[in-house]
Amino acid sequence: MSVKKLMVINGPNLNLLGTREPALYGSETLEDINAALRAKAKTLGIELEFIQSNCEGKIIESLHRAGTDFDGVILNAAGYSHTSVAIRDAVLSINKPVVETHLTNPAGRESFRQRSFLAGAAKGVIAGFGAKSYFLALHWFSLLD
Repeated sequence: MSVKKLMVINGPNLNLLGTREPALYGSETLEDINAALRAKAKTLGIELEFIQSNCEGKIIESLHRAGTDFDGVILNAAGYSHTSVAIRDAVLSINKPVVETHLTNPAGRESFRQRSFLAGAAKGVIAGFGAKSYFLALHWFSLLD
């Protein structure tokens, strides 16, 4: 499968990057990350569409659309990773590769963040590398034939 079009989905509170707990999440805004990711994707011949929502239902609807209109998904469901069976079911239903990403390493954080409902449904998980987690996911997709 040659990847040409990916959806990048960001969940709750990620719209506050840059101001929300910068010691933990960094000073880059989501717009900064998206712009850099779009520039890198362009060099790889990959088109990106970005979605950010604080609403579980919009994330699910975006995954459903990705299942028909995209080659794969980079998903940072943020806090929903640890709570949403519905998002897990949506990941399983689309039959497209989904890479779960996180800016921080949930395994090194509070116990309630250490379990992801999405990890077993995703093709893989990249976590703990700040904004570079997204680039590592993009790189994986660029390696697919």
